[in-house]
Amino acid sequence: MNHTHIIVVEDDEKIAQILVDYLDNAGFKVTALYDGKNAVETIQKNKPDFVILDLMLPGKDGLSICKELRQFSTVPILMLTARVDEIDRLIGLETGADDYVCKPFLPREVVARVQTILRRVQKYSLESANDKIAYRGVVLSPDNFQCTVSEVVLNLTPVEFRLLKTLMTHPGRVYTRDNLIQSSYLDGRIVSDRTIDSHVKNVRKKLSDVMNGNEIIQTIYGVGYKLE
Repeated sequence: MNHTHIIVVEDDEKIAQILVDYLDNAGFKVTALYDGKNAVETIQKNKPDFVILDLMLPGKDGLSICKELRQFSTVPILMLTARVDEIDRLIGLETGADDYVCKPFLPREVVARVQTILRRVQKYSLESANDKIAYRGVVLSPDNFQCTVSEVVLNLTPVEFRLLKTLMTHPGRVYTRDNLIQSSYLDGRIVSDRTIDSHVKNVRKKLSDVMNGNEIIQTIYGVGYKLE
């Protein structure tokens, strides 16, 4: 029996019910929320295995919810949007979402996306549940996606964590942007070099804030990045 718990946050009750029905038929346990007001607290309390999150919600919008969730959770998040102009933001750096689907969508497509993301996340978790990785005071714990610097916990998104883990696995090795895209994104999506550059910028800032301005990620112009 599949005990995977999915929380759907969607204010359109018809759409929410369709998703609940299809996910239930696929063997998932599903809970529906119809506004964003208490979504973060409900997700934090229930600790679901997956979250489907509409972009436009009453009470609190999906982007805000996603950002708040990423402060304490690496739960896979699939965003739903009917606004084409928001797609760049969803693909980009600010949300921490794992994937997105545009409305109108086929319910079967959503179920397939959920299953694909869960398989890849579970595979990555099994492969990553090994010893901690440490470099110049930065310590990564792959089993719980935690990053600490001198015992200070850094809030990294899953993509940022995977990117830093790749660089820390082989300090001194130069990784191209394509290398980092492949290791940071598990769903095979097409990501621009600019997106990876922005991820690196975010990681650098988070590290620098707790390392007295020291930067350990070096840019190799025209090629990519390495740890120095």
